[in-house]
Formats: sequence, structure tokens, C-alpha cells
Amino acid sequence: MTTATELRTVQAAGSRVRFTHGAGFWVIAAAFLITMAFSTVPTPLYALYQQRDGFSAFMITVVFATYAVGVMASLYLAGHISDWLGRRRVALLAVLVEAISAVIFLVWKDIPGLLLARFVCGVGIGMLTATATAHLSELRRIARPAEDGSRSALISSMVNLGGLAFGPLVGGLLAQYGSLPLDRPYEVFLVLLLLSAIGIALVPETVERAEERPAYRPQRVALPAAAKPLFFASAGGAFGAFAIFGLFTSLAPTFLAGTLHETSRLVAGVVTFVVFAAGAVSQALFVRLSRQRQLGLGIALMSVGLVAVAVGGLLPNLWLFVLGGVAAGAGVGLVFRAAVATVASLADAGSRGEVLAALFLTAYAGLAVPVLAIGVGIILIPDQLALLIFSAIILVLVNIAGFRMLHANAR
Repeated sequence: MTTATELRTVQAAGSRVRFTHGAGFWVIAAAFLITMAFSTVPTPLYALYQQRDGFSAFMITVVFATYAVGVMASLYLAGHISDWLGRRRVALLAVLVEAISAVIFLVWKDIPGLLLARFVCGVGIGMLTATATAHLSELRRIARPAEDGSRSALISSMVNLGGLAFGPLVGGLLAQYGSLPLDRPYEVFLVLLLLSAIGIALVPETVERAEERPAYRPQRVALPAAAKPLFFASAGGAFGAFAIFGLFTSLAPTFLAGTLHETSRLVAGVVTFVVFAAGAVSQALFVRLSRQRQLGLGIALMSVGLVAVAVGGLLPNLWLFVLGGVAAGAGVGLVFRAAVATVASLADAGSRGEVLAALFLTAYAGLAVPVLAIGVGIILIPDQLALLIFSAIILVLVNIAGFRMLHANAR
């Protein structure tokens, strides 16, 4: 049901906004999708940067890790402030930060500029992920108070992963067939981000700002002791799931061009697209399954997928590598959705952004740390062996975390 606080927020906001809460939900969803797509648009372009500047594959992992560090720093320092500063204000600021990142990509094309642009991009994503997820939940609850809250969690998670999927596809298409492949993708997204900012400015606020702003503090997890085992189990699952995505948004295009001898930028973008798209589609296909069954199926798909990715890299076989990525991506979607829905249900409205920010912080640690490790590995050992070791480690982590989630949810 709509709370008294929410009703006061709706009444106060009604005269200042143009969109209804129902329309505002879709505006935020579209802005969320565009912003997440922008975060992955460089994926098929890394090989072009590498050819132009002559840096190693390890530098690609450094660039990617710089982005992940930006996300984690932002989540830790600012991912929770929308709980008291307001969802709309923080979401608007995050999208404008992404626009600044696009400008840096365009005007500073050397490695230092690439590193700075990726870091700034990470900062904006860290501000937006938890904020947009909480905002979508609250807008939907006000617009459709009788609807099951899991529908909002499903749409939010699909938008998140769907955006991550479309970024490499758009980047690959523009790089393969457009002129100025290291400019055009950022120009297109700069326009889309600025349009998103205009839309966000017209969306209703769902947080009633306190007259006295609370003292600032970094991120923490404010949950009852009984809920913490379930939170940490979900966070572990998100860590393992995002480690798989980290592989396909950093080194997979280089692996395709080297070991699998597939140099097309479009193919690099399509491969990453289908992996992330599988994560979004699997959530819709299996939405009617119980959370326990979704988790079980997700663990199985990730396990089978990781094995296929490793074997496809060893043979080498492009189709087995891609099919393994699709299976793993579908499993990631199910596990990640279960993690988001579980954690969102543990927090009250006053701390929902904070608790979700802590979940995303753990997930993006999974995006960065294993990828850096495999980046170091390919300096010391052959690419195929590094991929095999990476897959084996993530396989173990995914199963430990996944079964902890199953056990915690069952309790």
C-alpha cells in the first residue's frame, strides 16, 4: 500500500512535474537502459584502441578495472545518498556525469584520456544503479499499488542487463559500418544521455527530503542481524555472476581476435550482446518459477556455460565459446534477479537505496577483481590456459555462492 509519506510526496510533487508516476517509471527505465548501454559501448572498440596505440591486452584489463573502480568508489561514497537527497536529483546528476564521460572520450583519445573517461563513466554508473533500481520500485508501487512488487524488480533487472547488452551491439555496428568508429558511438550516446537528463528532470520524486539533512557517511549495510546472512549470500551470488560478465566486457573481444581469429568488430559486439541479452531474456522466460527454482536453474546454466566457454577456448571453437557464453549469461540473469529481489525485500523504504548500493558494490567487485587476475595471467601463461583457470575459479565461486543463496532463501 502507498504510505502517508509517499502520498505527501506525490501531492507535493504533482504541481512541479509533467509526468505521472506511471509514465515516470518508463522514463527512468529508458534512461537506465541508455546509461547502462553507454557503459559497455567501448567493449568492441578496445581492439581498435589497441591497434592504434599498440598497448597489450593487460592494458585493456587496466582500462576496464578503472571503470569498475569508479563504480565501486561511487557506490561506496554516493550510492546511498538518494535515500535522503532524493532519487530524481541523484539520477539526473549521474546521467550528466555519463555525458561528461562521453565528452572526454571524444576530446581526449590517448590512453590517459581513455582511463579518465572510463573512471568517470564508472562514477556515474555507481550513482545510478541503486538509485534507479529504488526509484523504479517506488514509482511502480505508487502508480500500481495492487501489483506484485516482483514485477518492478524484474523490469529493473531486465533494463539493467538489457542496457549492458545493447551497448556492445551499437558500438560494434557503428565501428564496423560507420565512419570515425572511435567517435560516432560516443556522439550518439551523448545525445541520448542529454535527452535522458531532460526526461529525468520531469519525473516525480519518491523520497521526502528531510528538513535537516543527515550527516554524511560512506556506505554501510543497515540490516537486522537476522537478515544479514541472506544479504551476504545474495551479494556472493552477484559477485560470481558479474565475474562472468566481466570476462565478456573486457577480454572476450581480444580473445576472439587472437585465439579464435575473428577480427570483426561487429562480431565482437554481437557476442557480448547475446551473452547479456540471454541474461535479460532468461528472467522473462522463467519469471513464473519460484525463486528457489530460478536460483537452481541459474546455477546449473552458469556452470554448464563456464565449462563450454573454457572448452571452446581450448579447442578452439567459436560456436562452443559463444554458446557457452549464452548459457552462462542466462544463468547470470536468473541469479542476479534473485539477488536484487531478495535484497530489495530486506530493506525498508528509508534504507533501500543504501542496501541495494551495497549489493551492487559487491557485484562490481566481481566485475573487476577476477578480470584483473586474468589480465595478469595472460602475461605469464598462454591465453587459453588463463581462460581455463579463470573459468574453473569462477565455477567454484558461483556454486559456493549459489548454494549459499539457496540455503539462505530456504531458511
